[in-house]
Amino acid sequence: MDQRRAEAEIFKVWNSLIDPNIVTHAQPAGIRNGTLFVNVDNSVWLSEIVRYRAPEVLDRLQHSFGRNLIQRISFRVG
Repeated sequence: MDQRRAEAEIFKVWNSLIDPNIVTHAQPAGIRNGTLFVNVDNSVWLSEIVRYRAPEVLDRLQHSFGRNLIQRISFRVG
């Protein structure tokens, strides 16, 4: 799957694949060199996701899209 198609597919399924509590505060922004960039709406949720939920999010995405496409996630306030 080429990167643009993969990115579009991730955006499309994010809301149904990821926990609704996370979806309310975080949305994918793009993918580059195996890193999915996710914008989080505030620093409190950024901390919550990074500390407690990041492995779950990465696991779900890797299960759906493969470990080669998404190797890591970078969460940032934005």
